[in-house]
Amino acid sequence: MEREVVLTKRDCPALQVPAGNEILIPADTFVTITQALGGSFTVVYNGNLARVAGKDADALGKNFTDFNFDDVKEGEVNENHVWEALKAVFDPEIPVNIVDLGLVYDMKIQAEGNQNVVHIDMTLTAPGCGMGPVIADDVKYKVSAVPNVDDVQVELVFDPPWNNDMLSEEAKLELGMM
Repeated sequence: MEREVVLTKRDCPALQVPAGNEILIPADTFVTITQALGGSFTVVYNGNLARVAGKDADALGKNFTDFNFDDVKEGEVNENHVWEALKAVFDPEIPVNIVDLGLVYDMKIQAEGNQNVVHIDMTLTAPGCGMGPVIADDVKYKVSAVPNVDDVQVELVFDPPWNNDMLSEEAKLELGMM
């Protein structure tokens, strides 16, 4: 996406990147959209990056698009749908989804009692990343949208430590590492 300058239509809640602190971007403020991936937006506001959630897309004059899953079977969780949801999660500083970044170490769908629970072990590019909880919450939100998922449990793990070798070939191409 090319950068796009927009005028906020209303007060817009956002999170500072990479600290994850909550901020409010006032109405009638010019911001530059640098990334619009996975339903959220990364903007430059007062010289700093901020993440705007998809539910606040209207504040940027944009539309929010949610998932549309096909081939749903009664009571079953489609593993492909879970991976599709995971691929819709992006680090706000990197234009690559968390699956292609190699951040998802394990994903299991388990029936626990009468509930379908998705367990995800994932890491971050850096252990001290302030956006870690935001990314984990985005994972929970998006995977919860998968039909028949009753609960999502995300565990941030740092063993083994993430490194560039974990990037998919597509990610390496996108990031100019090939």
